[in-house]
Amino acid sequence: MPKVKTKPRSRPPRGERKGKGPVGIRFNTGLGQHILKNPLIVNTIIEKASLYPTDVVLEVGPGTGNMTVKMLEKVKKVIACELDVKLAGELQKRVQGTHLANKLEIKIGDVLKSDLPFFDACVANLPYQISSPFVFKLLLHRPFFRCAVLMFQREFALRLVAKPGSHLYCRLSVNTQLLARVDHLMKVGKNNFKPPPKVESSVVRIEPKNPPPPINFQEWDGLLRIVFVRKNKTLAAIFNSNAVKQLLEQNYRIHCSQNNLQIPENFNIAELTHEILKDTGYSEKRARVMDIDDFISVLHGFNAKGIHFS
Repeated sequence: MPKVKTKPRSRPPRGERKGKGPVGIRFNTGLGQHILKNPLIVNTIIEKASLYPTDVVLEVGPGTGNMTVKMLEKVKKVIACELDVKLAGELQKRVQGTHLANKLEIKIGDVLKSDLPFFDACVANLPYQISSPFVFKLLLHRPFFRCAVLMFQREFALRLVAKPGSHLYCRLSVNTQLLARVDHLMKVGKNNFKPPPKVESSVVRIEPKNPPPPINFQEWDGLLRIVFVRKNKTLAAIFNSNAVKQLLEQNYRIHCSQNNLQIPENFNIAELTHEILKDTGYSEKRARVMDIDDFISVLHGFNAKGIHFS
């Protein structure tokens, strides 16, 4: 009986199997290693950053360097921050011996635990688990940078740009929009990554406001932490809680002590906060529908009476 020829089973090339990248590197999804493989999206992200030949660019989580190499061709220097030593080695090998090698600086370690270098623009497909702390590290960084074009998990990106009244509107929305102009640029599907993440993604452009608003950010954030814990409650109800009254009274006494002010004998923090909210007209307002100007008015109202949030 003649042998029947069967078509050999197709296998992905060595080093390109599921969960692996070049030369057999296994990506650690626990570290957020989802490599952006679609060159059209890579090019669009770089285009949206409007890079100049004189720019120093900060990239966080460069992975195998798909975006890094394209930026190196356009700018003066790329500083790539990578936590994974193996991936950093692959990136180094990718440019070794080329005209791009002396334009690349690789910093190995946790970007959240070190000071950021000077840079003109930040372009990155971020590990999603560091999104929030990295955004605020960026926004509080000095000297000012021109812009950041960043890939985030879709829901996080939508929170950054959410407006009052949206169900995604939160402390993150208000803080980011206080310090920067934020624009949602495009959606990016899971299949544009290798390995694909479990969530959809979006690209956002962030431009810091320079100069920043004349507000003590720690105190501002202290107020937002209080009002967004229960964003659907009225401010009157929130400031009437025992925990909030205790915190504000403590802060008030510290303020009086530091400024040699005498505390009234019949001082009552609940009566004072009620008076402030009534005078500013925000007793029945809820954080979920208040905008930046509203929060500034509330903060100034409390500060004028000696109540602080940091």
